[in-house]
Amino acid sequence: MARGPHPLSSLLLAASLASSLAGIGCAEHHAYRVYDPYYTDYHTWNDVEIVYYQRWADETHRERRRDFRKLPPEEQKEYWTWRHNHGDHDRDRDHDRDHNNHDHNNNNKDRH
Repeated sequence: MARGPHPLSSLLLAASLASSLAGIGCAEHHAYRVYDPYYTDYHTWNDVEIVYYQRWADETHRERRRDFRKLPPEEQKEYWTWRHNHGDHDRDRDHDRDHNNHDHNNNNKDRH
């Protein structure tokens, strides 16, 4: 005698599908580190870097949704050159301020 689908099976299937779809939606937002071999530094590829990348793509008339990791090396180099000329100036100022404070504190130690 055949019975209909069990309600628990349907619930588990729905939960499984929902978690799979949620994972797909979140996949775009995972941050990862990218090495810039031309400037020998690392960048965290996150929402902030994506904004820079999309701005570069717009300014250079490229497809902004194209995955950076799939660009040819010459285009990646062009992006990194552009990116270092359009850096995060607030972060740079904070770095300079911290560096200056460190120097100031060391100079005061010498006077005491």
